[in-house]
Amino acid sequence: IKHNFGMPKPEAYRKAARLMKLAEQFSLPVISIVDTPGAFPGIEAEERGQAEAIARNIDVGLSLSVPFVCIIIGEGGSGGAMAIASADRLLMLEHAVYSVISPEGCASILWRDAKKAEVAATAQKITAEDMLSFKVIDNIIKEPVGGAHRNPNEAFSQTNHAIANALAELATIDKSDLINSRRDKYLAIGRKVP
Repeated sequence: IKHNFGMPKPEAYRKAARLMKLAEQFSLPVISIVDTPGAFPGIEAEERGQAEAIARNIDVGLSLSVPFVCIIIGEGGSGGAMAIASADRLLMLEHAVYSVISPEGCASILWRDAKKAEVAATAQKITAEDMLSFKVIDNIIKEPVGGAHRNPNEAFSQTNHAIANALAELATIDKSDLINSRRDKYLAIGRKVP
């Protein structure tokens, strides 16, 4: 309850956009970590411009002239995740999920029954392997046996190594090429399905 179940409100997205722009001013790479079921769905969030804040964040992410790496460590759900995941390199922990809508939300819409979430999750293809095959993400970070929570130090080490590799690769790319390739990457998603 204290952390709103990991669901940011519009103010949080505006703060993230300011921080991304600040990093750009100092020529620092941006690294974001995603673990959210999505943006806060309350009426008051919509009244304060939730959709606009998410759209602006995506635009800021796509326009940054510095390297941008995002890691999905648990759940990457809805536009709330995409707002801070429009990165040059999108990485996922092995057991993380990434989707445009939660399986429960999908099941509620398609079958009017949230209990069919497992069927929806299978149909949505939200696993790291699925995302890699669709070229939505760039790399999968292997987790320790039993998941990252079983051995946090090993998980941190693997994640640190993946981030360092991504940043080293991005450091060699010119700023304008960085922006263009990032935009092209996201425009290509869904155009050619394997």
